[in-house]
Amino acid sequence: MPTDRILVDMASPTALAGAGRRRELAMNNCWSVGDITIQRVIEKEGPFLPALDVFPTLSAELLDENRDWLAPKALDRNDRLVFSFQSYVVRTPHHTVLVDTCIGNDKVRPTRPEWNLKRDESFMRALAATGLSVDDIDFVMCTHLHVDHVGWNTRLQDGRWTPTFPKARYLISKGEFDYWTEQHAKTPSPHFGDSVLPLMETGQAELVRDDYALDDHVRLAPTPGHTPHHVAVCFGRAGDDAVMPGDVLHSPLQARYPELSPRFDVDGDAAAKTRRSFLDRYCDTRTLCCTAHFPSPSIGRITRWDDGFRCDFIEA
Repeated sequence: MPTDRILVDMASPTALAGAGRRRELAMNNCWSVGDITIQRVIEKEGPFLPALDVFPTLSAELLDENRDWLAPKALDRNDRLVFSFQSYVVRTPHHTVLVDTCIGNDKVRPTRPEWNLKRDESFMRALAATGLSVDDIDFVMCTHLHVDHVGWNTRLQDGRWTPTFPKARYLISKGEFDYWTEQHAKTPSPHFGDSVLPLMETGQAELVRDDYALDDHVRLAPTPGHTPHHVAVCFGRAGDDAVMPGDVLHSPLQARYPELSPRFDVDGDAAAKTRRSFLDRYCDTRTLCCTAHFPSPSIGRITRWDDGFRCDFIEA
């Protein structure tokens, strides 16, 4: 893939200065397709983990073969994958929907020092840059319940975990919730306790089928493997104008080689089959693929590349 396939969205919502700048940023960070608009809410972006650690079956030789198009945007000089941790705000004719909620503040995450008890305003500033507040979100949709996708489901207020989006309904796969409930009973998962269970206590969480349709514009599609009941979120009235695949994909390298499954997939073989099926489904279509962790600008269309695929990124 040519280096210029990977572009950088210079309208990053991490450097805001005044209302005029926020309005400009909101315009620059907006994709329109069909009758929906999409905006990114970026909490963090940068080098994360070594590629060879993330993908157990990736060889140093194969990584070298792909370095010229991966680096520097998706792979840094130390061979660490560049990840974005972000949510998507989607406005449909009916609702304002937030897909996934990133890392969160004040959460105890001892295995990730950079996330542990994090206290910064990057997520809230990025949300404000879209022109929205927490009160404007109608639905929060979770692709799955991993730690970096549920963190801002809740925030700490007066010593309690309370829903960050007070007027929203949180839609969660029942199968996904049941799976994590079972895991939590065996070994307590801090993120499940502080970012998921409080939603059940307030009654704002709604457990749904993996193929649930909210309305004629918003629906889920089963994409198992990364977790047993992982789902993609699809938007559009007459077909899929846009799709948020969550952790079906983590890096552009997996589009090129769909068989590459990261070590944090629950079922790597199932994830690889799901990934190829997903990429086949959307290859050479008009659908915008809004990736969770690809580097900026993160959004593009899937095209074929030999026996694999690539995401041709599109600037807002």
